[in-house]
Amino acid sequence: MIEVVTVSFSRAGKLYYFKPNGEELKAGDAVIVNTEKGEVVGKVIKPLERVPLEKIVLPLKEVIRKMTESDWVVYRQLQKEEEEALKICERKIEEHGLKMKLIAAQYAFNKGYLMFFFSADGRVDFRALVKDLAKIFRTRIELRQIGVRDVAKMLGGIGVCGQELCCSKWLRSFDSVSIKMSKAQYLSLNPSRMSGVCGRLMCCLRYEEDIYKEIAKKFPDVDTLVETERGEGIIKNINVFTKQVFVLLNDGAEMTFDLDEITVKDIKTIDEDVEIDETKIVEED
Repeated sequence: MIEVVTVSFSRAGKLYYFKPNGEELKAGDAVIVNTEKGEVVGKVIKPLERVPLEKIVLPLKEVIRKMTESDWVVYRQLQKEEEEALKICERKIEEHGLKMKLIAAQYAFNKGYLMFFFSADGRVDFRALVKDLAKIFRTRIELRQIGVRDVAKMLGGIGVCGQELCCSKWLRSFDSVSIKMSKAQYLSLNPSRMSGVCGRLMCCLRYEEDIYKEIAKKFPDVDTLVETERGEGIIKNINVFTKQVFVLLNDGAEMTFDLDEITVKDIKTIDEDVEIDETKIVEED
């Protein structure tokens, strides 16, 4: 076991372990830590704790100090300079005719490097751009290409649910999301309704899937033949919240029934694949 402090560099970013420096730290404290790239400002997520040595990536970097008033003055000035750096970099990108979208700029606290985050549809040859930026800022320049999900995480926004994006608020890592998860939740396979602001399938499809599967055990499967007070029909959809099923009757009528108003007659064998142009839906593996 080894004593560590857990730190994150963004609101819902990945967690990293650092060697404590002897200061009394608590969750939420802003600290300056030493990294391979230089000094970086982060926030303490978990104060001093003991973790197994096998979880540590060696060598373990250390917490330099808790942010002081003078550190905050420097940090706020860096943020202003990062905004100016973005404008300069955008002009240079346009001059070089590069097809890339600049997302953010980040200085090391000691100005040991200046990193630009960008998105692009494919690979971008930015070597000439890096040389120009190095001459202007006189520090090590790094350009990091990020995916559309990371762009949404970094920029933030409001989802279709009306809440702040999970990825920018609390979701620290992305898991694989597939169309099968939508089918398990009896959702209409409509790309515009299943996609988040990033254009990928919504992350919530994954962490709600198990709950839907458990509730759905009380329901007959879709395309099951059932008997109703209006005659026989086929279940075309279910609503796990209202405990109702949507039935297409043999006479062509479409009606909604409570779960206790139907009787299962038989189960049809059908192709599980739903006819849909899945090229319009982008999965995240």
